[in-house]
Amino acid sequence: MIHKLTSEERKTRLEGLPLWTAVPGRDAIQRSLRFADFNEAFGFMTRVAIKAQEMNHHPEWFNVYNRVDVTLSTHDADGLTERDIELALFIDHAGAHAKPAA
Repeated sequence: MIHKLTSEERKTRLEGLPLWTAVPGRDAIQRSLRFADFNEAFGFMTRVAIKAQEMNHHPEWFNVYNRVDVTLSTHDADGLTERDIELALFIDHAGAHAKPAA
């Protein structure tokens, strides 16, 4: 069974994810990324989609042109889990060349 991160686990794990912010009113984290163009954004989304499918853990996301907004939470646990942290770390790596979205 997947367990929701405790407050202490959440605090510790999120220290390693400085580009992510808490979602108001939800036990979730979010990040917005801006790429050079649509092709670069879509390539990023494709890499994340392949990893998400391997993990059987899928992000909530939204894309317009060169911007990708990602929200992570585990619905089965009703909050953040280690799966979200693992996928966030992958997203940070895959989007390392992206700029924060304005």
